[in-house]
Amino acid sequence: MPSRIFQPGLLEGQVAIVSGGGSGLGRAAALELAALGARVMVCGRREQPLRETAERAEGGRVEASVCDIREEGQVDALVDGTLERHGHIDLLVNNAGGQFLTPAEDITAKGFRTVLRLNVEGTWLMSHTVATRAMMGGAGEEPRGGKIVNVTLSPHHGLPGMAHSSAARAAVENLTRVLSIEWARFGIRLTAVAAGHFATDTLMSKYPKAVVEGVAGTVPLGRLGSEEEFAWLVAFLAGPGGDYFSGAVLTLDGARDNWFGAWPPAGLADSAGKPLAEQREPRR
Repeated sequence: MPSRIFQPGLLEGQVAIVSGGGSGLGRAAALELAALGARVMVCGRREQPLRETAERAEGGRVEASVCDIREEGQVDALVDGTLERHGHIDLLVNNAGGQFLTPAEDITAKGFRTVLRLNVEGTWLMSHTVATRAMMGGAGEEPRGGKIVNVTLSPHHGLPGMAHSSAARAAVENLTRVLSIEWARFGIRLTAVAAGHFATDTLMSKYPKAVVEGVAGTVPLGRLGSEEEFAWLVAFLAGPGGDYFSGAVLTLDGARDNWFGAWPPAGLADSAGKPLAEQREPRR
């Protein structure tokens, strides 16, 4: 399916890897990149969802590869295999990660460690491997450069019920900033996209009913984001419009990062819906 907002062939000739591409935001990003002409390798731990993503893309532009991003050998094999097939890698989207909703006091050491490994170590392994093998250039070679997009979370002022993920995503954002400085000399640009609440299958089917029914009410725009809106931002960063972005954290969340809930809050508006104001004496 053609992109709704970008010109055809915008990313023709590019090669991208999208982790966690078997569902949700990762799948949407992979399909948008492919629709714009990129060759996309989606990876994840389960083969069937990845194959379903590949089948949705036209022209065989999306390929699937099983890879646990926490395992160095599997990451090496993924990157080497992509280079063998396509010769270069221009874009890495570190979308894979994971968390589970639970009070902080109930998070075990194992659970905390698992989330940290997926989100921080996995992002590091993928970024380091792609950068050193595909973007920096070998001895006597000019750096090829490229782009890395790391997916994190909004809100940034704390996400109750996800202490482990809040810690992990903050680490990824600072890693993004540091690497954007260190790897700039190779022409590598890194950007983080802090995604808010999106209407993914995971949110709508796996979270408690009360969360699903109430989460849009915590967003000032009053709705959840669509997967396509996320994919458009990734595609923009992949294209020429994103060439001067590096070291930035782009928050895509309908203003959720700035306020908890719709404005004005319930009970603080008049009958017409206008926020209440201070009663002031008229000027004389």
